Amino acid sequence: MRNLKKVLALLTVLVMLVGIMAGCSSSNQPASSGNTSDVSNGSNDSNSGNDSSSKVRIGLSLATLQEERWQRDRDAFKNKAELLGAEVLIQSANGDENLQNSQIENLLSQNLDLLVIIPQNADSAAAMVDEAHKADVKVISYDRMIMNTDVDLYISFDNEKVGELQGKFLTDLVPEGIYYIFSGSPTDNNAKYFKAGAMKYIQPLADKGDITIAYDQAIEGWKPDQAMKLMENALTANSNKVDAVLAPNDGTAGGIIQALAAQGLAGKVPVTGQDADLAAVKRIIEGTQSMTVFKDARKEAEKAAELAVQMAQGKEVSELADVNSKVNNGKIDVPSVLLAPITITKDNIDKELIESGWFTKEQVYGSN
Repeated sequence: MRNLKKVLALLTVLVMLVGIMAGCSSSNQPASSGNTSDVSNGSNDSNSGNDSSSKVRIGLSLATLQEERWQRDRDAFKNKAELLGAEVLIQSANGDENLQNSQIENLLSQNLDLLVIIPQNADSAAAMVDEAHKADVKVISYDRMIMNTDVDLYISFDNEKVGELQGKFLTDLVPEGIYYIFSGSPTDNNAKYFKAGAMKYIQPLADKGDITIAYDQAIEGWKPDQAMKLMENALTANSNKVDAVLAPNDGTAGGIIQALAAQGLAGKVPVTGQDADLAAVKRIIEGTQSMTVFKDARKEAEKAAELAVQMAQGKEVSELADVNSKVNNGKIDVPSVLLAPITITKDNIDKELIESGWFTKEQVYGSN
């Protein structure tokens, strides 16, 4: 009986020791946060060494990545936000507003602290802002204003100023003659600002009779192939008579210049642009495009990332030192951060684009 008691006592001690060892082992295991980044370019963010559960989560919804500039925006935003300790979930809609709305719903289901939207359709995106607010998620409208909703913050370049730079350049160069006026996508509110800025210079000369506006057309979806077709139509309708072309951005300028080239007119007719895409810069050097407007997406994206992280961490918009304007979106005057654009011609490509690191000399001029 005594031996049986000893055996039972030993078994009790062993059970207690096993329990203690198991408890120590489990306490040394890192907790799983379950947070992974859903990044549209196929990469998964690695957060080794950091507790991702303490990070703020920011969703970035892009209308498209089909143009060079938006890839720069995405990368600069993601890198800066991560440097500031945030986790960024990215989706791109490839120019499809319905897909973008669906993607935003998906992002909102992933426990976001803040949402940044570059809207494909400035009007329909308003519903997504409302959905975000229902989920207690604040929204930054990036580069393009979301209309008729209580969006929390807008950050962009001064878009009317962009148009002013285009219009002033064109009218200084061609104060008299036949103009073709192209504007950006009707679903992008920025297109209205670009055109309004340009027409501040063009319309007075048209009213005087110095300029004849022979063609005036919006380009659906900012598509270069659509721009080329419209330019072909304009040339046909006017027997190839044209002295200047207002192209709203570099992508559409490329399509317009293709149509001019087919008629032997490339380089003979001034064409504007904006975004400082590499292809456009090379066209400026070649002489087929006259100018572009440089909006340093690095500055815009990095500033947006800084503000997004601050807001995600609980800072109120009224406390943000960078807010320098208000822009009406049809419902409210949205607190805004507006950056200054720069005219680029052949004369300042080296200073503004190469010395700033936007492009390398080899990218612009080749290796020779």
